[in-house]
Amino acid sequence: MAMLKVGKENGADTLLYFEDRGSGAPVLLIHGWPLSGGSWERQSAVLLAAGFRVITYDRRGFGGSTAPNSGYDFDTMAGDTRKLIEALDLSGVTLVGFSMGGGEVARYMGRYNTDGRVAKCVFISSVTPALRKDGNNRDGVDPKVFEELKGAIEKDRYAFLQGFHRTFYNQALLSHAVSDAKLQADFVVSSQSSYQAMLFTIDAWLEDFRTDVKNIHVPTLVLHGDKDQVVPLEASGARLPSLIPTARLHVIKDGPHGILWTHATEVNKALLEFVRS
Repeated sequence: MAMLKVGKENGADTLLYFEDRGSGAPVLLIHGWPLSGGSWERQSAVLLAAGFRVITYDRRGFGGSTAPNSGYDFDTMAGDTRKLIEALDLSGVTLVGFSMGGGEVARYMGRYNTDGRVAKCVFISSVTPALRKDGNNRDGVDPKVFEELKGAIEKDRYAFLQGFHRTFYNQALLSHAVSDAKLQADFVVSSQSSYQAMLFTIDAWLEDFRTDVKNIHVPTLVLHGDKDQVVPLEASGARLPSLIPTARLHVIKDGPHGILWTHATEVNKALLEFVRS
């Protein structure tokens, strides 16, 4: 088990669990909420077989990482990403973020990529560029939606998670149904995350990344399902190419939020072609 110290709270170290496998050009995969680095299994296997070095880690408060009571803002979480990249001395890395992980990619590029270690970026089902709907962001999502999510977690997060994972995969649509075993596996991982981490990171989803993504000048791939019920395409991925001149949008037809699993073949083909190019 590999652990990296990224901070300290009340005398206890804040540690990130990470896995670093393979050789060749590095690809760093940042997971979504409320899962762990293990959610990349179908992508990791393909990338490793193709000869890439694959690094995954669990965000603070999730998976095998420790759970401090603070640091669930994107400045801190992207700072954790930076510490991992520097500790492993990665260069020429492809930085890939799924859902909430796209926020770390955007903030890292906006604030921390001063040494040019990142060669390419990938946003998959990402919360970028700005989810909060307000007078300056009319294409976003009503903030009341996120308050309702927090309320459901506070009331009974386990009941909430069972419904959330079904929405994650558009389980009601038979053409995209995943097995009950997969839903249960995701439930187990997410239910073992920190309660505070689950709750506090929802506030972070409302971060505005438009300034951050405008600082991205490396080749960028955007993958998003057109039936995403968690992070709607129109409010997120579809907007990125207008802000990132180097970005290419690949829309996955009938794709739900969880396209890493339901449309793994299409995602993997696009991802592999991009990192090889």
